[in-house]
Amino acid sequence: MSLSELSHRPYPFAIMQEKMDALERLELNFKWGRYGIRVLKWHLTTFKPGQLIKFHKHSEFEFHFIPRGKGSVTLIDQTYKLGSGMFYLTGPGVVHQQTADARSGMDELCLHVDITPLPGNLLSEEWGAEWENRESEACIQALNGFPLRPFMDQHDAMASFLQAYMAWRSGELGAYTTIRQSLIQILIRAAKATVDPNGQQLLPARDIQAHRFEMALQYMHANYASPLTLQEVADRIQISVRQLQRIFNKFGIESFSSYLEAFRLQRICEDLVETSNTVEAIAISHGFMNSNYLFQVFKRQKGLTPLAYRLKHTRKTDERPNPQP
Repeated sequence: MSLSELSHRPYPFAIMQEKMDALERLELNFKWGRYGIRVLKWHLTTFKPGQLIKFHKHSEFEFHFIPRGKGSVTLIDQTYKLGSGMFYLTGPGVVHQQTADARSGMDELCLHVDITPLPGNLLSEEWGAEWENRESEACIQALNGFPLRPFMDQHDAMASFLQAYMAWRSGELGAYTTIRQSLIQILIRAAKATVDPNGQQLLPARDIQAHRFEMALQYMHANYASPLTLQEVADRIQISVRQLQRIFNKFGIESFSSYLEAFRLQRICEDLVETSNTVEAIAISHGFMNSNYLFQVFKRQKGLTPLAYRLKHTRKTDERPNPQP
């Protein structure tokens, strides 16, 4: 059943709110081609207007489909608008942040799935396995190289969420097979966003400098609270310090240390306003040796002390009018 066929209903996914974690309670581990597929999360969730999911990352693939509402997503350091009918994929280790629209909020059909190449001793060429092996391999390759930007769900992957849920709800003979196939369809239909109308996978040549820049930023954003050096980041992406510095300069970062300091201060400002943690605790948790050093840097960059910043911006938040129902 396609999304277009469901469009006459008020909101087809509302039924999934009956038991939002139903699918992820199932023990869904299975072999697909030469890969092991393990479901970690699979549900519908609702984000309140203005709700922010701060920068984070996962060790598995996370599919984010938006069936209703709107918002935005920041993938590493690029921000994109999200709307009904769109989706994006964050692969293992990709740092991302999501914000729901301040007025409408946003729903998300979320799937976390661990995809693991199987060791040779678990593989066998069963009868008819050749085509499944080929298809799963092409799909996983597409997901591994999936562009870091949202796409329209033009292949109706979202409908497979509802199909799986309805199969669970019925409990009839064949429900497991339907659920398994629904999951595979989500993977395939998402991957098809990267292929052309003739079914050929689009494999644009990668801008290697842009890729290395993204990898460097990803590593810095994920590890900014620890003592980081330019050498460590360069080693991580397997290039020389001089090459990395040239890449930073090309993309507008003149100084590694200045960028890292600014990123730390950005996170510190968020904690000063959104938490009641002490300045000492905030300083240490965000990579400063102590609050005295943070005080010096903060005063130089922001023109006021951390406590003064907290007081100023907390007052602004308190004085903000409550939204009308």
